[in-house]
This record gives sequence, C-alpha cells and structure tokens, in this order.
Amino acid sequence: MDNTIIVAMVSGMCTLIGTLGGIVASGKLTSYRLEQLEKKVDKHNKVIERTYNLEKQTELLSEKIKVANNRIGDLEDITKALENIEHHGSAT
Repeated sequence: MDNTIIVAMVSGMCTLIGTLGGIVASGKLTSYRLEQLEKKVDKHNKVIERTYNLEKQTELLSEKIKVANNRIGDLEDITKALENIEHHGSAT
C-alpha cells in the first residue's frame, strides 16, 4: 500500500475515534445536566406544594379567626344586654 493511503486511513480512524469520543462525552454531559435540572424541578415542585398547603392552612385559620371574632361579638352583645338589664333592673 501506498504511504498516502495508510496515512489517510489512520487519519480517518483517528478522526472517527475522536468524533465518537466527543459524542459520548457530550451525551454524558447532557445526561448529567438533565439530571441536575430534574433535581431543581423536584425542589421547585416541593416548594409549590408546600406553598399550596400553607395557603390552605391560611384560609382555614382566617375562617377560624372570623368565627372567633363573631363569637366574641356575640358575647360582647350579650354582655351589653345583661348590663342594660341589670342597670334598668336596679333603677326600678
């Protein structure tokens, strides 16, 4: 064989090996980056879920506060009514 052909074949094989190595390395890097991105998305989803749960709890607590305020208002009204009864009852 002619030296030119041998050099061309060796050069072609080296190019092919280098290209395949680059493709494998690129695939591994892409896989790693995708895995890291999935972890970030999982963290984000957990934060969203926790935020949703906190919003539900806040709504529940707001409703409980509203009910408690209504009860306090009712008790204040009853207290005022009793005071008026006592005041009018002792005046007569």
